[in-house]
Amino acid sequence: MKVLVVGANGQIGRHFVKLLADSPEHTPIAMIRVEEQISYFNSLNVETVVTSLEGTVEEIAAAMDGCDAVVFTAGSGGGTGADKTLLIDLDGAAKTIEAASQTGTDRFLMVSAIHADRRDMWGDDIAPYYVAKHHADNILRASGLTYTIIRPGLLTNDPGTGRIKATEYVDAGPIPREDVAKVLLHSLNNLHVFNKTFEIISGDDEIEEALNRL
Repeated sequence: MKVLVVGANGQIGRHFVKLLADSPEHTPIAMIRVEEQISYFNSLNVETVVTSLEGTVEEIAAAMDGCDAVVFTAGSGGGTGADKTLLIDLDGAAKTIEAASQTGTDRFLMVSAIHADRRDMWGDDIAPYYVAKHHADNILRASGLTYTIIRPGLLTNDPGTGRIKATEYVDAGPIPREDVAKVLLHSLNNLHVFNKTFEIISGDDEIEEALNRL
C-alpha cells in the first residue's frame, strides 16, 4: 500500500514513516512543508513531496496522486496561536479530506486528540485545539471515505511498549508517540477499525488484540 503521511516530519510522523519504510507491505510518501526537511527522509530512502497545508486543495491532491491511503499526523504545534491551529489542524485537515475525495484515495487515518467529542473536558487554554480536532473529525466522518480516527492520550517520548488500552472513551492517561505510530500501522488494513473512532492510552493489551476488540 502506498501511503501519504501528512505531517511526516512531526514526532509521530517520523516514527510512522520509519515503520512504513521497514514494512514489506507498504511504501511511505512523506509530505513535508519545507525542502530543508528532505535530507532526513533521503537517509531513510523515503520519497518526499513538499506541500503546505496552507496551500490549495489541488496542491494537496497532486501530492496524494497515486496513493492508496492518507495518514494525517500534522499539527500546528504547541507554540503557535489559535490562528495557526485553525489553519492547520482544522482547515488543513479539511483540505486533505477534500483532496482524498477528489483523487479517490479512500483510506484515511486521522490522529486526533483524546476527549475531542467531550466539550465538558476541554480546558480554556487549549479550547481552540479541541475545536479544530472536533470539527476535523466530524468532516472526515461525513466524507464517505473509509476512515479511522485515533485519539491518543498524553503524548510522551518514552520508548514504546507495544501495549495499549483502546476503547471508545477513556478517562485519561499517557502513551508514547512510538506506540501511536504502531497503532497507525496496525490500523491501515485492520477491518475492525474501519469507520471507527477510538481513544488510546498505554495499557496491557497487544496492539492487534486491542484493535480486534473494537
